[in-house]
Amino acid sequence: MSHYITSIAEAIGNTPLLRLDRLTKKYNVDGEIYAKLEHMNPSFSKKDRIALGMIEAAEEKGLLKKCQPVLEVTSGNTGTGLALVCAAKGYRFICCMSKGNSIERVKMIQAFGGEIVLVDQAPNSVKGKVSNDDLMLVEKEAERIVEETGAYLINQFYNLDNSTAQRPAAEEMWTQLGGELDAFADFIGTGGTFAGYSGVFKSHNPLIKCYAVEPRGCAYYGAEMEEGAMHSIQGGGYAKCVSNVDPATIDGSVIVCDDEVVKMTRDLAAIEGVFAGFSSGANVAAAVRLLDGEMKGKKVGVVINDCGLKYISTSLF
Repeated sequence: MSHYITSIAEAIGNTPLLRLDRLTKKYNVDGEIYAKLEHMNPSFSKKDRIALGMIEAAEEKGLLKKCQPVLEVTSGNTGTGLALVCAAKGYRFICCMSKGNSIERVKMIQAFGGEIVLVDQAPNSVKGKVSNDDLMLVEKEAERIVEETGAYLINQFYNLDNSTAQRPAAEEMWTQLGGELDAFADFIGTGGTFAGYSGVFKSHNPLIKCYAVEPRGCAYYGAEMEEGAMHSIQGGGYAKCVSNVDPATIDGSVIVCDDEVVKMTRDLAAIEGVFAGFSSGANVAAAVRLLDGEMKGKKVGVVINDCGLKYISTSLF
C-alpha cells in the first residue's frame, strides 16, 4: 500500500513531545518539562497550524473568495505559514511586516511566492526589537493595502479561529502525556496558542495551572510595565491586552529578561539538540523558574514555537 500526501498542508501537525531531562538536570530543578516540538512543522513554526486553520475557516464561512488575495500583519512566522498554505492552495499572499524583524523570515516568505511589504519602525524603536508602536504602523499599512487590493485580511490578533486552530495541538500533547500535566507556560504573542492550549487543558482538568510568559518591562498581564521598555523576543510581548486571551484563564505570569532567554535558547540547542528561537527559550526559562518555585516536583508543558534558523542574522546565535 502506498503512503503519501498530495499537499504540503497535510504535513502540518502531529509533532513529537520531548521531555527535557538534560536541561532540568543542568539547572538542578525538581520536576519535568515537556516540550511540544512545533518547530518541526513544514515552515518550522507552530504558526503553520493557525495558517491552515484560519484559511480553511475563512473558506468555509465564505469570507475568502477564490482568486482573492490573502493579507496578514505578522512578525514572520504566521507569514511563512500563510505563504506555504497559500502556495499549496493557489492564493496570492501579501505579508505586511516591520523592518525590525529578522531577514530570514522575509526570505522564506519570498521563497514560498509571497509578496513582502516592509514597514519602517517607529522613530524611537530599535532594530530587532519590535514594539507595539511598530506594530501599529504595520497595521495601518495593512489597512491601506486592503483598500487598494480587496485582499482578505487574516487579522490573527483578533481572529478567534487562531486559538481554535491550536486546540488539536493541545489535544495531541494531552494524549502524548496520558493526561499527566500540572502546568502550562506560554509566551503571549497573539494569544492564540495560550488560549487554545489552556482551554483544552482546563476542559480536561480545571486544576492545571496556566501561566502567561512575558518580557520584563512589557508584562501587561504580569502588571510590570515600564515606559519605553523594549525586548528582543520577536513575535510577542507587545505590552497590550490581546483579544484571544481571557484574563480569567491566566493563573499567573512569569516575567523573563533578554539575557536569560538568550542563554536558555542556546542551552536548548547545545544540551537538548533543540534548535529554536527566542520565544521558545522564554517558554523553557519560565518552566525552569516554575519548577524552582511553586511547581516544584510537577510536570510543566511548553511549546517550542519556531526554529533557530530564522534567527541566524540576530544576536541570538
